[in-house]
Amino acid sequence: MGKTTGFMEYERIEEGYPAPAERLKSYKEFVIGLSSDQAKIQAARCMDCGTPFCNNGCPVNNIIPDFNDLVYHQDWRSAIGVLHSTNNFPEFTGRICPAPCEAACTLNFNNDAVGIKSIEHAIIDRAWAEGWVKPQVAPRKTGKKVAIVGSGPAGLAAAQQLARVGHAVTVFEKNDRVGGLLRYGIPDFKLDKGHIDQRIQQLEAEGVVFRTGVFVGAEKDGLGKDSKVTNWAKETVTPVQLQQEFDAVLLTGGAEQSRDLPVPGRDLAGIHFAMEFLPQQNKVNAGDKLKGQLSASGKHVIVIGGGDTGSDCVGTSNRHGAKSVTQFELMPMPPLAEDKPLVWPYWPIKLRTSSSHDEGCVREFAIATKEFIGSKGKVTGLKTVQVEFKDGKFHEIAGTEKEYQADLVLLAMGFVGPVGAVLDAFGVEKDMRGNARASTDFIGGYATSVPKVFAAGDMRRGQSLVVWAIREGRQAARAVDEFLMGVSDLPR
Repeated sequence: MGKTTGFMEYERIEEGYPAPAERLKSYKEFVIGLSSDQAKIQAARCMDCGTPFCNNGCPVNNIIPDFNDLVYHQDWRSAIGVLHSTNNFPEFTGRICPAPCEAACTLNFNNDAVGIKSIEHAIIDRAWAEGWVKPQVAPRKTGKKVAIVGSGPAGLAAAQQLARVGHAVTVFEKNDRVGGLLRYGIPDFKLDKGHIDQRIQQLEAEGVVFRTGVFVGAEKDGLGKDSKVTNWAKETVTPVQLQQEFDAVLLTGGAEQSRDLPVPGRDLAGIHFAMEFLPQQNKVNAGDKLKGQLSASGKHVIVIGGGDTGSDCVGTSNRHGAKSVTQFELMPMPPLAEDKPLVWPYWPIKLRTSSSHDEGCVREFAIATKEFIGSKGKVTGLKTVQVEFKDGKFHEIAGTEKEYQADLVLLAMGFVGPVGAVLDAFGVEKDMRGNARASTDFIGGYATSVPKVFAAGDMRRGQSLVVWAIREGRQAARAVDEFLMGVSDLPR
C-alpha cells in the first residue's frame, strides 16, 4: 500500500477539460489527463482493501490496487505490465469505459471513489510515450489458422491473444477501416482513431492479418449500395469458404441492429438512426469525401435516447453548428446522487451529465414520441406526451401533450442485437434476443451450435460495454486455443 492514510489526506482529482466554446471548434480529443504528480496523489487514495471490490466491478478484473501502488511509487514500467496482464487495450477503456470499478471502490461507500480510470489513462499514455508497448511475437507457430469476423474490441482482443500463442489469425472487417464501433460508432473527440491505428500496427507486427471491405455472409445478401448490412464492403466471403480454409472461426461482429421507433410519420425525410449519422462524421474526419453527409448545421435537432450514443449525437450536432439540441429519455429523471449504502458496490442509477451535455443540450425525461409531423415529405416536428412507469408499463399522463420543432431527428435508443444475416448464413442457433447462443462455461465456452464456430462480444451477449467486449474476446481466445490444441495457457 503506497500511503496508509492517503485516502484521508487527499481529495479526488478529476481530469481536466477546456471550456466548451474552445473544444467545440474541432473533433479532437480534449480531455486533459493527470500529470505524474497528480496520478501519484490519486493512487495514494487507494485503500489496498482486504477484499478489493474494484477488481470484481471491472469486467476484465484489472489488478487495480497493484497498479495504483506502482503508480504511487512512480514505477510506471511495472504498472503497464500489470495493466496489460488483464487488459489488451487500456487506451480504449481509459477513455470510454464508464468505470464500473469506481462504482465498486470501497472508498466510494461514503466518499469519492479513487479515480481508477484516470490512473489507467495516465499509465497507458505514459507507456506509449516511453515506447514500452512493443509487439509480442510468438516464438513458434502452431500451424493452426483462425478467422475472426469483426474487428471491434472483442475481435481485436481475441486476435492478439491467439496470435501471441502462435496461431495464424486473419480478421475480416466489412468496413473500409479496422476498429468496428470503436472506429465508426464513437466520435473522435472521445476516442482519437490514432489509438486504434497504433494498436493495429502492433497486431500486424505480431502476425495478425486484416482484410477490410469484406462482408462475411451469404452471397444472396449482396453488396448493394443501399445495404445497411455491408456498409462499405467490396467483397463477400461465405461461411463455407471460411470453414474450409480455417481451423476455427470466431464471430465478433457486434450488435449493430438499431432499435427503431415505429410511430406515424416515421417515413419522413430527416429521421435517421444514430449509426447513420455518427459514422459519416468519423469518415470525414479521416479525410474521406462524402456526398450528402447528414448535417445538423443550422437545424433544430431532437435526439431520442438518453444513453451514451445519444450523448455522442449531441456532441456531434453541436460541432456541426446545430441551432438547438434536445435529448429525449423515456425513463424519469434519475436522482442526482445514488443511495450508496443501498446500491454499493453495484452500478448505481443516478443522473449522469456528459461533456457533450455541458456543451449545450436541453434534456427531457419521462417523455414519449407519439408522432412525427412534417411538410412536403420532410420532418418538421414531433408530437410528444409525458409518461409514468407503473404496474410494469408506461402510461401516458393526460394533458401533457406537446409539439417540438425538429429539422433532424436522430434515433439513439440502443441496439436490439446483431445483424441477423451473418448468424443466419452460418446457421448459428440464436437465443431469445437474436444473439448467437454460446455459453461462457470454462469447458467448451463460446462455442456455437455449428462445429468449430465460436461467438463472443456483443454478437453473443448483446449490446454492452467496450470492457465487456475485451473480456469476451480474451476468454473466447482461450476457448478457441483449447479447442485447437487440447490445452491452453492463455488467461481466462
